[in-house]
Amino acid sequence: MFFESSLAAGICAGISITLMFLVLADFFSFAYGRYKDRYLKEAAVELDDVLLQMPASKILDVSVAISMIACFLTIAIFAFYSNNFTWSKGATVGIIVAIVIFPMPRFYLKHLKRQRLIKFNEQLEDALGSMSSALKAGFSINQAIETIAAEDKRPISIEFRLLMQEIRLGVSLEKALENLNDRMKSDDFELVATAIITARQTGGELTAIFDRLAGLIRERARINGKLRAMTAQGKLQATIIGVMPLFLLIMMSYAAPAAMDAFFSSIVGIISMIGAAILVTIGYLVIRKITTIDI
Repeated sequence: MFFESSLAAGICAGISITLMFLVLADFFSFAYGRYKDRYLKEAAVELDDVLLQMPASKILDVSVAISMIACFLTIAIFAFYSNNFTWSKGATVGIIVAIVIFPMPRFYLKHLKRQRLIKFNEQLEDALGSMSSALKAGFSINQAIETIAAEDKRPISIEFRLLMQEIRLGVSLEKALENLNDRMKSDDFELVATAIITARQTGGELTAIFDRLAGLIRERARINGKLRAMTAQGKLQATIIGVMPLFLLIMMSYAAPAAMDAFFSSIVGIISMIGAAILVTIGYLVIRKITTIDI
């Protein structure tokens, strides 16, 4: 009787554990599918913004590949240089490094987009001057845009070339300007697009408007440069605050390995490190948000 009860209890426990794992597997599969769809959608938009002809799935593959490589290299380096290496400690450090490395390709795309936008805004002032001169010479607004598209000044010449291609395909100038503004998301070009559309509707003088807009953009660039110089120290502090805990973790692992073993060999220690990493990341993002000023 006792044997049969124990057997029944074991079977019930096994079935319960199996069902639990099936539910967890289904949940993680569903969550991964949702995250993958959102990741691919956002990556596709970022690739289009920087005009890179690459499938969005490649960005996900690259992210997974470099995070796994970073994880294995971290474990190998940690095992080679550490005197008290354990697999739990190496796996914990490797997983943390993999999580940190995973979004790096997306961050790089965002960096490319930001640099492209800065260069576009810098070139827009000279482009307005050239368009104003072309209009004074008797050119139409389409011909003035073509003069910028014909120049070899990337990225503004490429964007204006796409603008002219849309117009040649039958898209109205107003819609083509809106499409360009949606692609670049430039506050400066939004002013230009609004000025052109308004002038075409009301019959305003575009040459004088372009000259004033060029002066306005020049002044905005000067103020932005001053703001970047004033907030550079705060951004540097955010970087130092984000890197310092990792640096202290490495130094303490060498200076007091016995004290650090408690963090790597217990669930409470691992959860504490994950919580500290989350709080440090939140603090870094808050400082970056405070030091980012839009005008």
